Amino acid sequence: MSTLKQRRSPPPSPPLSASSSTATAVSVEPAKDDPTPIDLHIPDNYVEHTLQTTKPLPPITWANFYKEINWISFPILTLTPIIGLIGAYFVKLRWETFLFAAFYYYATGLGITAGYHRLWAHRSYNASRPLQYFLALVGAGAVQGSIKWWSRGHRAHHRYTDTDLDPYNAHKGLWWSHIGWMLVKPRRKPGVADVSDLSKNDIVKWQHRHYLSLILLMAFVVPTVIPWLLWGDAAGGYVYAGVLRLCFVHHSTFCVNSLAHWLGEAPFDDKHTPRDHVITALVTIGEGYHNFHHQFPMDYRNAIKWYQYDPTKWFIAVCQKLGLATHLRIFPENEVKKGQLTMQLKKLRETQEKLTWPSDNSDLAIISWESFQEQSQKRPLILISGFIHDASNFIEEHPGGPHLLIKMIGKDATTAFFGGVYDHSNAAHNLLAMKRVGVLHGGAPHGTEDKAIPPSQRLKIARYNELSSAYGSSTAYSDGEGMLG
Repeated sequence: MSTLKQRRSPPPSPPLSASSSTATAVSVEPAKDDPTPIDLHIPDNYVEHTLQTTKPLPPITWANFYKEINWISFPILTLTPIIGLIGAYFVKLRWETFLFAAFYYYATGLGITAGYHRLWAHRSYNASRPLQYFLALVGAGAVQGSIKWWSRGHRAHHRYTDTDLDPYNAHKGLWWSHIGWMLVKPRRKPGVADVSDLSKNDIVKWQHRHYLSLILLMAFVVPTVIPWLLWGDAAGGYVYAGVLRLCFVHHSTFCVNSLAHWLGEAPFDDKHTPRDHVITALVTIGEGYHNFHHQFPMDYRNAIKWYQYDPTKWFIAVCQKLGLATHLRIFPENEVKKGQLTMQLKKLRETQEKLTWPSDNSDLAIISWESFQEQSQKRPLILISGFIHDASNFIEEHPGGPHLLIKMIGKDATTAFFGGVYDHSNAAHNLLAMKRVGVLHGGAPHGTEDKAIPPSQRLKIARYNELSSAYGSSTAYSDGEGMLG
């Protein structure tokens, strides 16, 4: 999903990112609103062209490290937790402040997950103006950059996932995607991503214009003043609901860039690194079903099952009930199931490749009835459904006793095998197919075609090129003794 990732301002120095976006807003003048999509005239081979024609900054070493530090986001990401821990040592935590800090964590977190991410970056639902103002305000309290900057970076992440144009490329390591990319200057400018739609939104423009004032108000003033006015704990409000709460929101966000691309499974597509895991969902207010999100980014849900933890989805659904949200977008269920089925089949194919299967029919010798009779005198050959089987290593193991097989040597046992004597199980059919050594000239009797393929192979997963090849034997007719060996 990429979510919560902090968005950097395009040209200038990178923002704090999910947490440090403040930097962006502080250091960059708002760009003029332009309704023209920025990616309108990019070449078809934009990614390849950009990587070939632009050079990234040099690798970071101990010698140049201090020169490459992002001196806007670095202090915020390092000093905030230090101030919080020192404050917690001297300021006692009251239960009222604890509850308020937890509430404010969820409120500001929802500003990112339900607002910045699902509403503005992905347009997965429509929100009324009161709801938009609320999300814009509490989103500013998460200090992850303005809506416009955040969405620009997030859209770049989705468009260029796992490439060098992805701001937090997971292939560069867990530490890098979690926080490293914000501590130093960006090695390369993120790929182009259009946000012209947000340039037309007056609430987005309002927040962008007043972003610095809003983060000071919502990140520190509000969480300090409310505990002070209601139960006289200004210091506790500042430390726990302000600073430490902000640290939790930051790293909750970072986990979507890092943990969600490292921990879990890929039930919808394993082409890229996003993964689904309940632990990530728990620490990111429901943004942990990242594989689903990257496959269906316009879906307002992250978790599609009722029992999966996704409070952001529940919040949006409640807003819909209250008339504050409309047009909640859901990807067609039929297509979601196709994605799941594709990965299930892929896993089955991997298991299938580890098994030993019967020889391909086209590799079996074709012999006449007379030759079959003759060779049956030398070893126990039995005919079933047009295939000749060598029962040498199974006569003594036959559950029905060796006598039943011995009396069918050199004969057609099709009727007996298919219920005449015993209607054999799938396991017996599968094992029998492993003992094929030839095909009787003339083929199987009419009406037994469906019996020629053992149960396990009827559902065998074929590769695309296998589907395009004709089924049947192309082996030349031969009565040669050696063909059955």
